[in-house]
Amino acid sequence: MTLRKSAPQRAAANAEALRRLGAAAPVLLDVRPAGEVVPGFSRDTILTSGPTLPWPQYVGGQRAAVLGAALFEGLAANETEAERRIAEGAIKVRGCQELKCIGSLAGPYSASMPVFVVQNRAAAGDAGNFGYCSIYEGTNHRRLNYGVYDEGVRDRLRYVGDVIAPALGEAVRSTGGIPLKPIMVSALHMSDDLHSRNTAASLLFCRALFPGLLAMAATRREAAEKVVQALTEDHYFFLRLSMAAAKSTADAITGIEGSSVMSAMAFNCRGFSIRVAGLGETWFNGPHATVEAVLFKGHSQDEITWMGGESPITETIGLGGFAQAAAFPLQKYQGGSPEGMVKRNLSLYNITVGENPDFRIPFLQYRGTPTGVDIFKVLDTGIRPLMNIGVAGRDGGQIGAGTVQAPIECFQLAAKAYRERYGDE
Repeated sequence: MTLRKSAPQRAAANAEALRRLGAAAPVLLDVRPAGEVVPGFSRDTILTSGPTLPWPQYVGGQRAAVLGAALFEGLAANETEAERRIAEGAIKVRGCQELKCIGSLAGPYSASMPVFVVQNRAAAGDAGNFGYCSIYEGTNHRRLNYGVYDEGVRDRLRYVGDVIAPALGEAVRSTGGIPLKPIMVSALHMSDDLHSRNTAASLLFCRALFPGLLAMAATRREAAEKVVQALTEDHYFFLRLSMAAAKSTADAITGIEGSSVMSAMAFNCRGFSIRVAGLGETWFNGPHATVEAVLFKGHSQDEITWMGGESPITETIGLGGFAQAAAFPLQKYQGGSPEGMVKRNLSLYNITVGENPDFRIPFLQYRGTPTGVDIFKVLDTGIRPLMNIGVAGRDGGQIGAGTVQAPIECFQLAAKAYRERYGDE
């Protein structure tokens, strides 16, 4: 059945999508094991990034991450048994976003792994939109989300789950919840993009958490000190909070009838995919994105591999690559120049329905970030969404950082489906 939508009706639907994206109020409420707080998360479930695939189609680092999560959870004694149990259906492998989670790189989740619980309190309905994201594993380049599982990875995951997460959750609960948007707004004014650079946001989050940590330190000083160390050992702790906040924000536009605004972007090991607000939870798949990267010393371009990733949810709401001109220090990490960053950022206004009322770029005279990618504007201009990402290596681990551009094929498929549902203007 075709539901006819005129150009003014689509414009109105897209304006509502932009309003919801701008009005979002994500709040960190808790830190708990995924199996305790994520609806539908059973102990025999492993989540991974991107649209769900049949198990034989998972390859490389993404497959290794799923197997590693199964071993970590004690669902199998070794990889051979894990492979067999997954093939038999005894262990269920699902895409993260089926359960409102958001995955970093390969995005592995098991039931005992702790997650941030974030609620968008501005969303429609009494319950609001929830988004969940796992906790940063630490500074080592060899991490489960980069397709590596060994004793060192296992021990770091246990440390996060057994030591950091319980104390962090206690501190968060004692504050009554930490609003994340004010932190994100301020961080943009301090050279973060809230994707590849979270230096300021991580420190601002520490400040918001100080009352809870100080209360804990009165009786449990060692626990408080370990949380502070985890928060400050490098600059990436806040990324997972940014992702959960973005997930709860973006989900608020899913199902807006007639909207052609993109509501999600994600990778898996097979390619790149998008969702569109007016087309519900259907994924539109394309090939892998194109990448420009600066690699760590000792690595080469032929090592770059794809093992998933859902952190472009930040770009979906106007952050990351869509705020690149706010984060000039990224040029040292992922290449480029200030002039190039500004040029790319300005071009993205041509594919969005408006500007974010709160996320603003100081260098552009505090202009709001380009927000709400319209699939038809992408096709009309040929300008593809730009994302800041970490780069994975074929042997596992992070080997660099850079920018990627979404493939045009996703938008062509989404536009075709939109016209079939709503008619061709």
